[in-house]
Amino acid sequence: MPAIAIVLWIANVLVDSGGQLAFKAAAGDPDAGAGVARWKWMLARRWIWVGIACYVAEFVLWLSFLSLVPLSEGVLLGSINIVAIMIAGRYWFAEKLTRLRVAGMVLISIGVAVVGLQ
Repeated sequence: MPAIAIVLWIANVLVDSGGQLAFKAAAGDPDAGAGVARWKWMLARRWIWVGIACYVAEFVLWLSFLSLVPLSEGVLLGSINIVAIMIAGRYWFAEKLTRLRVAGMVLISIGVAVVGLQ
């Protein structure tokens, strides 16, 4: 895999994780209320806009990455986003990592490593 593809892949993981965390921060605010009021509350907060900006950047990074690697390889390598988001969610939102989730993260990481080594 070309070095630029690796850089794009890592940047994609970081930006996608940042977007997911920003959306969680926006949606998980206990002061947001419910229904339309909740959406108005979220749209007035920066986290939703950070998340949207991250997703726009992630879209560009992902297309650039896929232009350099086969689709089957790219999609499998993209699975590491799940692991990154779970770890970040643990630290940022104190979400629980059960044994089954950790086992899943390990299996995903092994799969990504196997695909990445080819």
